[in-house]
Amino acid sequence: MKIGTRDFGKLKNWLAKAGTGASIGSFSEAANFGEIIVLCSKGSVASEVLTLSGIDSLNGKTIIDTTNPISEIPPQNGVLNFFTSYNESLMEKLQKQAPKANFVKCFSSVGSGLMVNPQLKGGKPSMFICGNDDSSKKQIKEILDTFGWDTEDMGKVEAARAIEPLCILWCIPGFLSQSWTHAFKLLK
Repeated sequence: MKIGTRDFGKLKNWLAKAGTGASIGSFSEAANFGEIIVLCSKGSVASEVLTLSGIDSLNGKTIIDTTNPISEIPPQNGVLNFFTSYNESLMEKLQKQAPKANFVKCFSSVGSGLMVNPQLKGGKPSMFICGNDDSSKKQIKEILDTFGWDTEDMGKVEAARAIEPLCILWCIPGFLSQSWTHAFKLLK
């Protein structure tokens, strides 16, 4: 595993604890290193991270897009503001920027503490994914199965228009009651 960063100093403590299989490098070095890339920057700098990674380095690679277009404007009564519209998601913009990369929207509506082995009273939660490449979505489904999630494939990249705003809904209980241990479940 290699983490790409602009500030190596911020990750020195993490690297010391991570073990021999972990390393840090530039975004470009991480993009060249990884078979599956996790894009987990602030949404406002996600495009810049792709540029720093080298667009050609992303060609054919699966990119787990965890980003959300959260505005710098503070939440109002627990409700986040986005800098995108309902007619184009951040993931769609990123896919246009790196058209030969295989983006899969995932982990954008849950906190990091629940991403692996979520233990919730209501049972196994649903992770909503979308993307244009079926083989990349299959890779991500296998990861989600290992991590303890039910995968719900919502289709192509345009479905990110619906998935990204789930972050707004997920954050409301956190802001209002300081409770961040919840997830969504699609009942059938």
